[in-house]
Amino acid sequence: MLIENNATGTTLQLTLQQKVDWIKYVELAADYDFYHSWQYHSMAENGTPILFFYEEAGNFIALPLLDRPIADTIYRDLHCVYGYSGPISNLKFEQQPEGLKDNFLKAFLAFLHQGKYVSVFSKLHPFFKQNELLQRIEGLYENGKTIAINLQQTAEERRKQYRGTTLDGIKKCRRIGYTLRESRGQEDIAAFTQLYKANMGRISAADFYLFDEAYFTQMINSTEFDCKLVLVCLDDEIACGSIITCTNGIIQGHLIATNANHLKYSPAKFLVDEVSELGRKWNMKYYHLGGGLGFKENSLFEWKLGFSNLVLDYYSWRYIANEPVYNQLVEKSGIDIQDTTDFFPLYRMTPQ
Repeated sequence: MLIENNATGTTLQLTLQQKVDWIKYVELAADYDFYHSWQYHSMAENGTPILFFYEEAGNFIALPLLDRPIADTIYRDLHCVYGYSGPISNLKFEQQPEGLKDNFLKAFLAFLHQGKYVSVFSKLHPFFKQNELLQRIEGLYENGKTIAINLQQTAEERRKQYRGTTLDGIKKCRRIGYTLRESRGQEDIAAFTQLYKANMGRISAADFYLFDEAYFTQMINSTEFDCKLVLVCLDDEIACGSIITCTNGIIQGHLIATNANHLKYSPAKFLVDEVSELGRKWNMKYYHLGGGLGFKENSLFEWKLGFSNLVLDYYSWRYIANEPVYNQLVEKSGIDIQDTTDFFPLYRMTPQ
């Protein structure tokens, strides 16, 4: 743990070794999701997890990130875990004193300079007003839209927002005899893993998305957040499954997969409707479906839009801390610095 005190406040850099403190600060936050948790960060394989923490006058702002060396250089960069993270605080961002925001950013920029960090990338949480903090600095990027279902509505109110084809598909699944169940059994986790891998292979997903059985087992057996495996079955066959999490009133549809033999019936529509019903029983407020592939308004986005008209703005923070070195690294990588591909940092993109 790196500790630094100055005239305004205290700066900490926590690692996974400071598990108790990491968990404590997350739980003290006014808004947080499982993406911020120590355990979820401990599962990351594409960087060394850190929690940058700044406190003054009893209030704090913290930012979890993954520290990554940049090959063949003395430099490093920072990235976020898979999902929606960004900064957290014991205060709502719109209620933070101006001085706390400014001093946090000053402390963070000093941390970047001292650590020779070239860039920072963090996906932000659509439900938390993190822009209130990050709009004070460069790098806030409009990534598109995400879709959520309002579980505070009655089933009748909620289903009025369904597209006709979506509702028809759900009714057809019920007539056929699909059912949904929750499971923690290892046999079901293994079966979902195979289903998920087949699904990713079918859509030619990048290696980054190829999670294994150990990953799903850790998620479902987490003691730090509530994670569930829900399965749609027809007779004894799994037709569709999803890993969902329930944190502070928000269900996250973390990962989903459908059996190719059942695609024509779209049991995933049935799953979303059933989880929405369960979510009300669990006192959840929203079921976040996410956005389209690459956060574009594509066929996946349209599919999700068939459930709800609650569309959220989604942002990422793409900050260049050392522009001369960033430009040198991009040039060295063979990428055109003017490339408009939605990728950050550009120097880590594989040339086409």
